Amino acid sequence: MDVVMEYLDTYVFDSVYDKAAQLTATAPLPRDSLVRQSLSLFVFIYAYIVAFYFGTAGLSYRFIYDKKQEQHPKFLPRQRLLEMACASKALPVITVLTIPWILGELHGYSLVYKEWDKYGYAYLGISAALFILFTDFCIYWVHRLEHHPRVYARCHKLHHKWIVCTPFASHAFHPVDGYLQSLPYHLAVFIFPMHEYVYLALFAFVNVWSVMIHDGEYVASNPVVNGAAHHTVHHLYFNYNYGQFTTLFDRIFNSYRKPTQEIYDRSRRNSKTVQALQARHIDTALPTLENSKKQQ
Repeated sequence: MDVVMEYLDTYVFDSVYDKAAQLTATAPLPRDSLVRQSLSLFVFIYAYIVAFYFGTAGLSYRFIYDKKQEQHPKFLPRQRLLEMACASKALPVITVLTIPWILGELHGYSLVYKEWDKYGYAYLGISAALFILFTDFCIYWVHRLEHHPRVYARCHKLHHKWIVCTPFASHAFHPVDGYLQSLPYHLAVFIFPMHEYVYLALFAFVNVWSVMIHDGEYVASNPVVNGAAHHTVHHLYFNYNYGQFTTLFDRIFNSYRKPTQEIYDRSRRNSKTVQALQARHIDTALPTLENSKKQQ
């Protein structure tokens, strides 16, 4: 992140803070000021995630998303706008909560490194695989614990408002929910080394992936990859498929549910018969699940 901030300071923020100092008749904040760094990080991260969210989800909705799913009986009126509004409320809070982690990285407390060959070129790929496995494991348990009765209603229930998702559901959650599920991405570089550009590339990837597993285009039927079909099962049937990138930990910890074949067939999954059966199952199962959580 320091390379990004160096660029932004040189071409954007130096002049902004100099102008602010002139207007307020005060000394400009130096680059190493925690106040300046925090403000700059908020502006950059918030602008980045908003642009990335609306850009990626918008393109996915326009060119990939199967809009016939909006005819599903569990698709809410004006749901796409509700998802965008929910995300818009969550993202600034998540940005604020994220800043201490980025500051820790900027001040050298993480294991991010700059030299491509510091640990050998093979390690670049190994570290990327470690990142995926580590974050997948952590997010699995964060997500599963968010379904615990003491946590679900306060934190995760909002995201399950979207039973039939659009790509805009990817970031439409309670801010604490979003922050908790993002923590492993920040924690990773404090546990094992990563090259700064590999880390930045993976950060972009995980945001794209979050959109992809909500895009309703069930291309990948790979039993290991936690694609959109597997995540759709989670939204439809609730207590299955908690993983983010793979089905590995769902299989190990007995929460895996294989998507049925009609999910991969557009004509079958959009049939009124299939959708009515799904809606009937949800109407029967969800109140029981949520009541059991309240009682516990």
